Amino acid sequence: MEVFVIVFVLFAVSLLFMGIKSVPQGYEFTVERFGKYTHTMSPGLNFIIPFADAIGARMNMMENVLDVPSQEVITRDNALIEVDGVVFYQVLDAAKAAYEVRDMERAILNLTTTNIRTVMGSMDLDELLSERDQINARLLTIVDDATAPWGIKVTRIEIKDITPPRDLVDSMARQMKAEREKRAVILEAEGDRQAAILRAEGEKQSAILEAEGRKEAAFRDSEARERQAQAEAQATQDVSQAIAGGNVQAINYFVAQEYVKALGKFANSPNQKILFLPVEASNVIGALGGVAEIAKEAFGKDKAA
Repeated sequence: MEVFVIVFVLFAVSLLFMGIKSVPQGYEFTVERFGKYTHTMSPGLNFIIPFADAIGARMNMMENVLDVPSQEVITRDNALIEVDGVVFYQVLDAAKAAYEVRDMERAILNLTTTNIRTVMGSMDLDELLSERDQINARLLTIVDDATAPWGIKVTRIEIKDITPPRDLVDSMARQMKAEREKRAVILEAEGDRQAAILRAEGEKQSAILEAEGRKEAAFRDSEARERQAQAEAQATQDVSQAIAGGNVQAINYFVAQEYVKALGKFANSPNQKILFLPVEASNVIGALGGVAEIAKEAFGKDKAA
């Protein structure tokens, strides 16, 4: 009897442990009753009916990553390249992921590699190398739509490496070098053009300033000649008034002035080495004396005034 009780207790304890299931965080377990799916256990403590219920699939509900192996792709312009990438996905419905698709990761990889060849094969090599974001977006849309019935959300698809053939890489390097040399020549020509423009602008400003200087000098020369003419006219008027008043010395002044001018021109002649004074030189001196007398009279009047 005691043995029967002990066996019964052990059996009851075993049933209790068989009915208690603990699901770790980040996972969900499907439960099958006699082979048929019944419900999904979430993280934490769960209970099942021993012998009737069994754990079906243990699904990882965290975001996972799959490496897409390298594969060859022929572009639209017949360039053979090698491409690889990564796929990030997350199971949203454990039951669908467990029972709607067989070998879920292999299905995702096959779906991704097929669409990589389709999308990248429809593009030229230059377009393919320069629009990687567009390729990733197109792949994500296609693969995510295809995996949605499986309870899977594809969050990202990234193309890691695009490797063109060696001869094509060398050709691209030469093209890049030629393009850089072209830009260097254009920049140098642009620099020469700017320098020529600046030099021309400087010469223009210099010519303008020089012309303005000549204009200002001519204006001042004209003003000086005008002032001199006014002064000579005033002097002539004063002497004329003196002559009209009967002052003989004024006549001598004019005569002496003309003598002095004539002698000055004669003395400055380059072919004339010997200067002969005219016989009337004494008269000239006398005329100069007349000038002195005129000055005395003028100053004398000023003092008297």
